[in-house]
Amino acid sequence: MATVDMKHPDPASVPVRDAATVVLVRQGSGGLQVCMLQRNLKSDFVGGAYVFPGGAVDPEDSDPAYEKLSFGGQSSGEDLAFRVAVARESFEEAGILIARSSDGTELEFSDPTVKTRFEQHRRDVDSGSRQLHEICVEEELLLDVGGLGYLSRWVTPFGAPRRYDTRFYVVEAPAGQVALHDDREVIDTVWITPADALEDSRSGRRTMIFPTIRTMAALSRFDEVAALTEYVAGLGPITAVEPVMTQRGDRLELELPGDPEGTGGKYDAVTGEPVTAS
Repeated sequence: MATVDMKHPDPASVPVRDAATVVLVRQGSGGLQVCMLQRNLKSDFVGGAYVFPGGAVDPEDSDPAYEKLSFGGQSSGEDLAFRVAVARESFEEAGILIARSSDGTELEFSDPTVKTRFEQHRRDVDSGSRQLHEICVEEELLLDVGGLGYLSRWVTPFGAPRRYDTRFYVVEAPAGQVALHDDREVIDTVWITPADALEDSRSGRRTMIFPTIRTMAALSRFDEVAALTEYVAGLGPITAVEPVMTQRGDRLELELPGDPEGTGGKYDAVTGEPVTAS
């Protein structure tokens, strides 16, 4: 299990960057499945961990052009920038573009010519040679920002060498697109049920960081995509969760202020399991 390093010499100097991630879900024969990507083993941030597609919000994600290229909802400003970041990162890392045609038709890549064209678009966006809004204009697409359900918000604990204020969104993956890692930042793609992901984390078969574990625990309550979507749509204002890190002997603990689960909201940072007060 990847953990953060508490030994930054000046933790107050570490900036908190905005970030966004997306939980891509689909209905499998065994219930709800989630798309996970394995980060490159050489990555200097949680290398080897299985994560959801996502990353930092770039300045370009705030381009006003996106206000006219959004389908569903009335997102604007900061909220829209986070959702654009989700669409961009999902496309770059997993090859899934959360977009629709101007008439609302879901984007799909069954036509080999279209598939090849969007593979090049993906490389262009990933390299920074083109912006996603340019692709949308060229292909007459609207980003499906209204289809992104705002699930949760996590802030990296104080003391970590890198800190992010990350908004988690959930959306059903387009049926006509196939998720595939970019083989650069991420090196493996897996569709897995939340229960199996949690078991893999507990057994050490897959490395998952704490917010991923907690998100999987929340998703494990749902067997159907429709039920999860309905639940997320009914959530009220999202409150940021900022765990507090404490080194207790050989164990790194995370406390979630106000968390109703566990004993005092304290969790083992490696396993994500509740720990008893001591």
